[in-house]
Amino acid sequence: MESFEQVKEQYTPMIYKIISSLNIYMNKEEFFQIGLIALWEAYGRFDPEKGNFTNYAYTFIKGKLLTEMNQSNRHIENTCPVNEEVLDFIEDEFCTCPLEEDILLSYCKAGALTENQTKWVLYTCLKGFTVKEIAAIEKVSMSAVKNWRTAATDKLRKAINENKVF
Repeated sequence: MESFEQVKEQYTPMIYKIISSLNIYMNKEEFFQIGLIALWEAYGRFDPEKGNFTNYAYTFIKGKLLTEMNQSNRHIENTCPVNEEVLDFIEDEFCTCPLEEDILLSYCKAGALTENQTKWVLYTCLKGFTVKEIAAIEKVSMSAVKNWRTAATDKLRKAINENKVF
């Protein structure tokens, strides 16, 4: 049998003809590459005892291109592009209320929290970070962050009970 380079040269017009017959007008080069891959697969799988390579290659390439077209069309049908107007209505889950941090800091000040305890409050309440994530960010052990949490919650409860907060 011929080398694949020779087969490629010989069957390139066939790939373009199949693309044309399927009315593929967008992404022609992408579909040509898929056709080349299909030709290579057909070249590797072909059994000369079962028939003519030209017929086998044509059917194999056309089948691969049709499969790709179906997948592409399904993707287009199931997705839609998002424009700026739509993005304006999507709430940013990481966006905080402008005064939220100030309010939390006032509570921390009223409760006489240390710098690390204040960090725990802000990371937990504003960002929703876990103890493990805070420990990684601050490069300390998880038990240190747990100690910050315990002390901060105790001080804040005490401040609330004594009406220092609110």
